[in-house]
Amino acid sequence: MAEEAILGYLQNHEGISDSGQFATDHGLDHSDVVNVIKSLHGFRYVDAQDIKRETDVLTEEGEKYAEQGSPEVQLFLAVPAEGSILKEELQKLVDPAVFKIGCSQAAKNKWVQMGNQISRKVQHVEDRIKDLLLQIRDGQEIDTGDKKSLKARKLIAVQTWKGYSVRKGPDYAPIRRRTATDLTREYLQGGDWRNIEFKEYNFSAKGPPPEGGHLHPLNKVKERLKDIFRLMNFEEMPTNRYVESSFWNFDALFQPQQHPARDSHDTFFLKAPETTKQLPEDYVELVKRVHESGGYGSRGYGYDWKREEANKNLLRTHTTAISSRMLYAVAQLAKQQSFTPKRYFSIDRVFRNEAVDRTHLAEFHQIEGLVCDRGLTLGHLIGVLQDFFSRLGMDKLKFKPAYNPYTEPSMEIFSYHEGLGKWVEIGNSGMFRPEMLRPMGFSEDVNVIAWGLSLERPTMILYGIDNIRELFGHKVDLALVKRNPLCLIGIQ
Repeated sequence: MAEEAILGYLQNHEGISDSGQFATDHGLDHSDVVNVIKSLHGFRYVDAQDIKRETDVLTEEGEKYAEQGSPEVQLFLAVPAEGSILKEELQKLVDPAVFKIGCSQAAKNKWVQMGNQISRKVQHVEDRIKDLLLQIRDGQEIDTGDKKSLKARKLIAVQTWKGYSVRKGPDYAPIRRRTATDLTREYLQGGDWRNIEFKEYNFSAKGPPPEGGHLHPLNKVKERLKDIFRLMNFEEMPTNRYVESSFWNFDALFQPQQHPARDSHDTFFLKAPETTKQLPEDYVELVKRVHESGGYGSRGYGYDWKREEANKNLLRTHTTAISSRMLYAVAQLAKQQSFTPKRYFSIDRVFRNEAVDRTHLAEFHQIEGLVCDRGLTLGHLIGVLQDFFSRLGMDKLKFKPAYNPYTEPSMEIFSYHEGLGKWVEIGNSGMFRPEMLRPMGFSEDVNVIAWGLSLERPTMILYGIDNIRELFGHKVDLALVKRNPLCLIGIQ
């Protein structure tokens, strides 16, 4: 209907000056008229020029004040003509939003005396804001300064109307000719192709963008790290146990029960189920003994070890809880058959009760690698670390002595950052203590070397992200996930 009206009108007129007025005069919906004009313009039946008109309209808040009056006048009228009223009492008489804005504007206009007691300074005021809003609603023009003031208070907004002016195009016809997009078998057999006008090919038209999934930067880096571990003949440990007992998370690692890390300020303890019911009793007894009185060359911690503390369930604070389970299984298997050296790694989520900031979250990902074999020394650990980090593109390493409850000796790992021009800590490492390994059942000649680092830090450096909340969590920009480049670490 709109198409016939436009083409018919142009047959007897030079053009349509305003599509909006044309739609009104012919009883048509303007959006339908616009769609037809776009289509006719594409087929060169008409030439169309954009028209834009900007008008001021009331916002939702502006509509409210146009009906009820401005906040400052509402507040003024709520203040008694004689005497004063307590601020708390006045607050009960008006809407909270009206009270806040009204106090500010009424005091600015010097209508009221503010304080604990509020009283009038004048006896009569005019609601100029309401008057201005009503004028705008009626389509009247107001002073530029008044308009600027209303916009600043977000009581009015600019509304843009878009339409077209139209005139005949080079291929104008009063009736649109039939066009075809394909030469079909039926057209050839019936001879219709002789009378059909075929639509021209638009070689500049863009096809639909290919749709596909996108990997998160953390997953990209994680997969590359997994490839590097596999190239070094490491086997991935199962990491699906987010809930762990304090025993495997702390006690089995020779971490004392009074250690600060076991406090509720640092660890998320579960309320349900609060405790575990399955622990290897013989092993638990050996762990208790080494904590209380030592053994294997150690004096222990000399305290009363409590089973109820070990039974508490928590969200694992490190993936070393998985390592302790895996090493215990290796030691038990070695009792039944000959000992087999192992290389394990894990990359998964851990949880700490930490304050959230630019570099810390309550949950993050930990990378851990370990080697279990006979006769391992600190030299082997340094060699494995140099091999591993060189595959990440970090050839300059330094090591600094450190302390961990379950490793001795322990080392912090530093790498020279070319961009920052300084040495940056990238991880921690050490050799698991005899107090941890011997109760599991390992012989004295078996040692375990291990190291760990976070997944987020190298990912942030690699992708130029300086706030961890932009990388992990509900604030992640999905466009970042779609645009981020391939992870090329470990690829020479």
